[in-house]
Amino acid sequence: MDGIAAITSRIAEIRGTLASFGGPPVAAAAVTSTARATATSSALGGTSSTSTFATALASEVGRTSATVGSAGTGTLTAKGVPTDLAGYGNGRIPREALSEISGTGHRLWAPAARQYEALSAAAKRDGVTIGITDSYRTYESQVDLAERKGLYKNGGLAAVPGTSDHGWGRSLDLRLDGNALSWMRENGARYGFREDVPRESWHWTYYPPGS
Repeated sequence: MDGIAAITSRIAEIRGTLASFGGPPVAAAAVTSTARATATSSALGGTSSTSTFATALASEVGRTSATVGSAGTGTLTAKGVPTDLAGYGNGRIPREALSEISGTGHRLWAPAARQYEALSAAAKRDGVTIGITDSYRTYESQVDLAERKGLYKNGGLAAVPGTSDHGWGRSLDLRLDGNALSWMRENGARYGFREDVPRESWHWTYYPPGS
């Protein structure tokens, strides 16, 4: 048991270091399982060593990072960046780290995608149809948009590339008629979506509870 305790303590240090880099978090339960397996191997006389443990941990980090996008942590950093996506960079998020909005082909940060699905279903129950014209946007797409429509700060319609919430998978551009816009303004906040850009009634961004 002393070996497990020592390894678990070391894991906590490693996780703290990884967190400081801002990359996708390592699931505590998964890493603890790796630690226990390593310690058990040592107790049974296996060839467990620091390098063996490091290899196992690195493998577990990679496995967890590859799947974290489908779950999402549901939290933002102080700068409004999804915690589990911060390590990728704005507009640089791989497809597998985002979540598809069912039946649309559009992708968002996982918590935003799930909440939008709930919002859309509620709107349909009220006889309101809401469409999506844009969702996650790559850095290159943001550059193209800025060139075509101008920067918002100069009277245009595009955020500076690398700063848009579309690039973090938090924002949607919606297709809204007058009835749908009224519905969104009345109900969007219940699902975490806010109309947060003046002059752009189609632009809605997801804010997790408490943010």
